[in-house]
Amino acid sequence: MATMVAILPPGDHTDPAALGLQLRVRPKRGGYSRTWLLRYRWRSEWVRIVLGHAPGMSLIEARSRALELRKGLDDGIDPRRGRPSRRARPAPLPLSAAPAVHPDDSHSIDFLASEFIERYLRPTRRCPEYAEAILRRDILPRWRGRDARTIQPGEIVELLDGIIDRGSRVMANRVAALLGQLFKFGIQRRIVAATPVQLLYRPGGKERPRQRVLTDDELRAFLAAPMECTRYPKLAHVMLILLLTGQRRGELAAARWADINLETRTWTIPAERSKNGREHIVPLSGWAISEFEALRALAKRSAWALPASAGERHPIDPMCLSRGVARCLDRFKAHGIAAFTLHDLRRTCRTGLARLKIEPHIAERVLGHAQERIAATYDTHAYLDEMRSALNQWAEWLGACTAITPLQMGAESDAPPPRSTPSRF
Repeated sequence: MATMVAILPPGDHTDPAALGLQLRVRPKRGGYSRTWLLRYRWRSEWVRIVLGHAPGMSLIEARSRALELRKGLDDGIDPRRGRPSRRARPAPLPLSAAPAVHPDDSHSIDFLASEFIERYLRPTRRCPEYAEAILRRDILPRWRGRDARTIQPGEIVELLDGIIDRGSRVMANRVAALLGQLFKFGIQRRIVAATPVQLLYRPGGKERPRQRVLTDDELRAFLAAPMECTRYPKLAHVMLILLLTGQRRGELAAARWADINLETRTWTIPAERSKNGREHIVPLSGWAISEFEALRALAKRSAWALPASAGERHPIDPMCLSRGVARCLDRFKAHGIAAFTLHDLRRTCRTGLARLKIEPHIAERVLGHAQERIAATYDTHAYLDEMRSALNQWAEWLGACTAITPLQMGAESDAPPPRSTPSRF
């Protein structure tokens, strides 16, 4: 059969053994090109698509591929949208630039993703932006325009392997979980009949919880010269606030000045911005107040504590804060501070409260952790005074950790802490 394919003259030759399979022979410099085509009718229109080239694709392979696509055609799948793209992977689109989905594309991966976002992610998740970003960045660019029913389990594995190969094992687990939810949603909405996500274990392996805590020497080095470590004044204030309060990066990034009362020395995290879905009031030490005052000067007229830029009406992306720390890791290393993340400051605060013998239930409330169901139901006391005392003790300990004058910031003190280098911000 290979000999017959090789000697056919120029023209379009139809294979009688496979409906619609054709071999197109065209002269070219130094010989002939031989291309396998599939001719079929789709919505009253005749279409030809390229399957491959001989001799790279044999007659048997061409027939098998043609029969496979014909089967999909019988199920209402356009072969043009059921083939893996051979083009280079396109750059991910921003969230605001998601392509419009044609009403006829009710089985496309684009339509499935848009329905998943609108009908599942946004109504049910507190922060759907994270999952949406994963869809836009890691999933849609690979299969954009594909019929979701044609995506095979092997392609899921290939996608996840690529994420692991770039060194993002944890992200591979996140993508795998999101893909599972996406296709289960598709089954429920009758967009797909089955899920191609058939995994026996987490592709990125078991995730070990981080245990990174800044040591006393590292804290002393940072607190002695935060500006030298970070180079960015805003980042220095952010890190100090997170260290002093033990709160989450995203909660600070979303904070409005209306939430921060410098007179009562409290920072209120509304329920819609709190991870556990409950309003959380954070008492502020004098040191934390001084850092917020410095941020207010940088924010100018913005309603946000951390605007995207001075005076803007939009808050900063929390990832910008993490990237800022990553850019400064060499500076931290030069001061004897090993690599860390902003969330490690939260763990450092919690560990510090334990060292100060703060009761665990108070320390957990400081961090805004959800309480056990029974305790949360029957114990509705806010423990605000106890939390204020705990954070004041923590601020005093941090001040004493440095070689500067010990901080005197009891519950009734309004004075900001002394600074070793007044011009460092």
